[in-house]
This record gives sequence, structure tokens and C-alpha cells, in this order.
Amino acid sequence: MRIPSLDIRTGVVPISAPGGVLTPPSDPALVGWWRDGVRPGEDQGRALLTGHAVHGGGGVFDTLNQLSGGDVVVVRTRQSVLRYRVTTQGIYTKAQLAERAQELFDQTGSPRLVLVSCLEWDGDEYLKNVVVVARPSNV
Repeated sequence: MRIPSLDIRTGVVPISAPGGVLTPPSDPALVGWWRDGVRPGEDQGRALLTGHAVHGGGGVFDTLNQLSGGDVVVVRTRQSVLRYRVTTQGIYTKAQLAERAQELFDQTGSPRLVLVSCLEWDGDEYLKNVVVVARPSNV
């Protein structure tokens, strides 16, 4: 996976969401793809990718909140190279994210790539999440 505007180039590994909680890979340099959901490149639904933000630095998605509309995200699968363009970026409290989960992580609608990470470390925990949505692009 590559995000040129953020100088991110990393691997993607399958992850699960036991108890409905999506946990990024243990290696903060990798991105996790929710394996029970849509795969990037499928005809419908939102493929969900998550990565760590680390308050001291070193997390693959430390700067995810800096993405903006039009930025490119590239995902390489075994079959192809997929390009996406960012359409929206939102910051949500945990309660807001839970309220909008059905909409943000829809598995049946138009194909999208959704990137999720944590934001706003308070010394004990992250208070918010950043959610970036991107649509398929041929550019």
C-alpha cells in the first residue's frame, strides 16, 4: 500500500475484529485489512484498512489526518494495482464512530476504501478516530 502525499509505503496483513473491535496489526509499521469484510477492488462495499498512530511517532498512520480530498491511495493486490482518490476525511469520538459505523463501514454500497486510525492521545488513551474514505480512480 502506498499513500504518496504522506510518503507512506507499507505492507497490508489480514486482521479480524473479535467482539466487534477492530485492532490494528501488532506491528505499528503495517496496515491491517479486515478479512471478514470486502476486499479492495470488489464491485461493492467498503474495504476497511486500519493502522496504528503512535503518540511518540513510528505508527504507519501517524499522519493519516493530513489526507485531504483528491489525495491518492494505491493498494497492490495479487491480481492488480488499485488506485483510489480521497473523497472525505472525518474525525470522530468513539461514541460518534459507533453511531455512524453502519454508514462508514457499509459492506453493500458503492465500492470504497476506508482507512481508520486513532487520534488525540491524552496520555492514557486515544480519544478520537480519523476515518478517510476514498473512491476507485483510474488516475
